Order: sequence, then C-alpha cells, then structure tokens
Amino acid sequence: MAELPFLVSHSREGFSISGMQKIYNLLGVLGFAISGTMAIGGVVAYTRVPSMINNYASELKLELTKTILDQVPVPEIPEMPQLPAETGPAIPSIN
Repeated sequence: MAELPFLVSHSREGFSISGMQKIYNLLGVLGFAISGTMAIGGVVAYTRVPSMINNYASELKLELTKTILDQVPVPEIPEMPQLPAETGPAIPSIN
C-alpha cells in the first residue's frame, strides 16, 4: 500500500489527518452545500416565479386602468326620458 505522507500519518493513537486534508474535506462539504442550495433555489424559482409574475401583472393592469380612467374625461349621461304610458300599433295602418 502506498504511503500518503502529506495527508495521513500513523501514530500509536491511530491515524490522524493533516491540515491539508482537513482543508480538502471542508472544501468538499462547502461544495456540496452550495450545489444543494443552488438546486433548491432553482426549484423554488421554477415553482414560484410564474405566480409572482401573474400577481405583478394583475396589479399593474389595475393601476394602469385607474390611471387611464383618471385622465380620460367621462361624459355625463343625460337623464333617461320617460317611457310612454300607451303604445300604438307597430306599423301604422292606411284607412
């Protein structure tokens, strides 16, 4: 078996890991944590962003509608005439 002089040393207490190996282990754990965080972030973005866009679009439409209605003058509606009490034939007859 080949010896790894810089990474692992053997003593009476057992194997001990050198400082360099601890750094490699730490980098491995950090890389795993970062890739897991990115995967979870991608799933969250994929599932939540469409609903956020729809919500923003509906709020924008409502605001634009209010703004346009404030800028466009609304004509006054004249009072409705009274309906007749009596009606005649639809086509006048010739006598």
